[in-house]
Amino acid sequence: MSVEAPVTTAHRIALIPAYEPDQHLINVVSGLILHGFETVIVNDGSSSACTPVFAAVSERGTVLRHDVNRGKGEALKTGLKYISEHFNTPYTVVCVDADGQHTVEDTIRVCERAEDERGSLVLGSRRFTGKVPFKSKAGNTITRFVFRISSGVSVYDTQTGLRAFSDELIPTLIDIQGERYEYEMNMLMQMARSGIPILEVPIETIYLDDNASSHFDPLIDSAKIYREILRFSGSSLIGFCVDYIMYCILNAITGQLVVSNIAARVVSATVNYTINRNVVFKSKVSVIKSAAQYVLLAIAIIICNTLLLKYLTSLGINKYLAKIPVEMIMFLASWSVQHILIFKNPGGSSGERSNL
Repeated sequence: MSVEAPVTTAHRIALIPAYEPDQHLINVVSGLILHGFETVIVNDGSSSACTPVFAAVSERGTVLRHDVNRGKGEALKTGLKYISEHFNTPYTVVCVDADGQHTVEDTIRVCERAEDERGSLVLGSRRFTGKVPFKSKAGNTITRFVFRISSGVSVYDTQTGLRAFSDELIPTLIDIQGERYEYEMNMLMQMARSGIPILEVPIETIYLDDNASSHFDPLIDSAKIYREILRFSGSSLIGFCVDYIMYCILNAITGQLVVSNIAARVVSATVNYTINRNVVFKSKVSVIKSAAQYVLLAIAIIICNTLLLKYLTSLGINKYLAKIPVEMIMFLASWSVQHILIFKNPGGSSGERSNL
């Protein structure tokens, strides 16, 4: 990383990751400076063709440079590290895209909300009205649903790049994993998990040239965004298969629904916890603490699972078929409790979660 201009202390700082930017970046920086923002721009390994653009903005703010393209997540973390080392607190940082899709007015409103709600993450939330590219609308709809299910927190625009926060959140944000666009989803997951409020301010929906300037790869970046949840789901599927097979076998042998269900749950929970801790999430949370909390949750899940199973079978539903919807309900409940409470790591680092 190299620095092409000095910085000074500021109350409001705009952090702009930029890869292969055009004239829009100059306009963005000019507009923000006119409204009192200091600007920190991260050249994320752009080609030499963009040199004139970065030369222009370096006269008005700080330009940091990656020698090679490292991804939006890494660019944001580079900027955050620089800001934390070169600016005196207190201040507010607002992340702004380089392509001109965030207006200065919206940036100011999001920043003002973060100033009023220090310690919160404030999102510029688009409502996707007007002419919106299909992949953008569909992608946000899917991630909105996935995030709601996985975190228990409702966020309308999970993919917005306009985000503001106070200086006290920077250490947590720097520690969050993710190199490319998955970093922004991981940020939301970590905030929800740590109990940090996520607030939304409605902003204008702007897509220039059908979002042609976006460097988001629908396949690679989508896979990275959903990777953690998909890995968790795979582990949960293994746990469910173990549980269901054990349940069926024990029922066939003993004919005792309650005993079979409890025994199957104990075995599957042990298998699932082991896989998640050692393979999926590679936790830094204390084994004793997380295991103790896990056992308490397991007991609660088993009780609820058994009572619901008995209720459904009392309605005349086949005991083997009733097991399936019961497990789906318990999956969602277990995920939410573990994600928000049990595996909430200190210091904002990533860690484990497991499904019972």
